[in-house]
Amino acid sequence: MKTDSFPQNKAAIKKDYRLTIKKCERVRKGKNLPTSLQPIKRSFTVQGKVTKIFEQVKAEGRKFLLEHEAKNVCKEYGIPITALKIAKTVEEAVEFSEEMGCPTVFKIVSTDVIHKFDVGGVILSINNREDAKKAYKKILENVKKHKPDAKIDGILIQEMAPCSTEVIVGAIKDSQFGPTLMFGLGGTFVEVIKDVSFRIAPITIEEAKEMISEVKAYPILQGYRGQPPADIDTLAKILLNTSRLVMDYQEIKELDLNPVMVYEKGAKTVDARIILE
Repeated sequence: MKTDSFPQNKAAIKKDYRLTIKKCERVRKGKNLPTSLQPIKRSFTVQGKVTKIFEQVKAEGRKFLLEHEAKNVCKEYGIPITALKIAKTVEEAVEFSEEMGCPTVFKIVSTDVIHKFDVGGVILSINNREDAKKAYKKILENVKKHKPDAKIDGILIQEMAPCSTEVIVGAIKDSQFGPTLMFGLGGTFVEVIKDVSFRIAPITIEEAKEMISEVKAYPILQGYRGQPPADIDTLAKILLNTSRLVMDYQEIKELDLNPVMVYEKGAKTVDARIILE
């Protein structure tokens, strides 16, 4: 996610800059802070897990996290994700798929495969044992055909989240403003529609809700033509926790949660991407 893709929003970020400077002064001084801006003492377990993931990525000479790594980071920060496991064998793939409850999604896990769909590395709607066996073998065949030298670490078995309204939560480390958050309607057309809002991190829960209400598609989230309203409180918490994540780990250059399926109660991050500096 790059602000350059949404140039009209640079002005929105600059408009908020003076207020953000004042807010940051309050953060630095630690005085009269709203609860959502007060420093949080993360447990050694949480910080240890996230730091370990980042250190492993750097040790391997990578700047990008694999999907399961990115989702596990999100999970530690209270960002809801789909259930997932990595299968090393076809037997494990069948077992994990049944454990999660069909339908599930299978995805290739490889540091040599960034665009999984392009090489046939994703199969949706796995509904039974036979589907699972065929999908596991088919993905390996597809990847070996398109990327014969690819190092394959397994197959990601993931629950298939029920369809609903899709939103995107993003963050970048802007050269001028530092960690900056984005919210908008998600899916494949986000850069075409460009219906997004921005804030400079850290944000309050109130600012998170403002970001949500500022997008033109907000009426859809409120419930439109018989559709149930989206869980705005959960979306606000996702934005707030994303803000905390990028403030705690400023080596994060880009973060994309897209799509996030939001329901009448709750939400689930279907895909996650994190790039480090």
